[in-house]
Amino acid sequence: MQVNEEIRDTQIRLVGGDGEQLGIMSSKDAQKLATQQGLDLVKIAPTATPPVCKLMDYSKYCFEQSKREKEARKNQKTADVKEVQLSVKIETHDFNTKLNHGIRFLTSGDKVKVALRFKSREILHPEMGTALMERFSEGCKEVGVIEKPAKLDGRNMIMVLAPKNSK
Repeated sequence: MQVNEEIRDTQIRLVGGDGEQLGIMSSKDAQKLATQQGLDLVKIAPTATPPVCKLMDYSKYCFEQSKREKEARKNQKTADVKEVQLSVKIETHDFNTKLNHGIRFLTSGDKVKVALRFKSREILHPEMGTALMERFSEGCKEVGVIEKPAKLDGRNMIMVLAPKNSK
């Protein structure tokens, strides 16, 4: 934003501090009016014809703007991506434990990245990994949906689940 002496336009439309239109005038006259009132001249619409400037306390405006942005950041929830690692030859109890971790992550609002690593010759049977991933997604279907389906990437198979309420 251009403030005070940075405004070089010959003619500007001036808006007062409380929103009333003061008319079209030269930027020098507007600057004099701003200094008389103890305010700053701020260009708020540079693309308009003529550009629109407003009389305001610029430092107070910047402070309120940063306060609003901070409040907006405080209220927003960022979805983290938690990872659950599986193997093709996982036992039932271990699988259920990993499944419970995934469900807990999804209910807390985080995304879950399910990674399945193929060791040695297990890579020859990717259908076993696909079946395991389907079993995992079936176990999580009440609280999550598949955002990115299972895909083989080198020796890893990766799937991403997202919480149901986010869609």
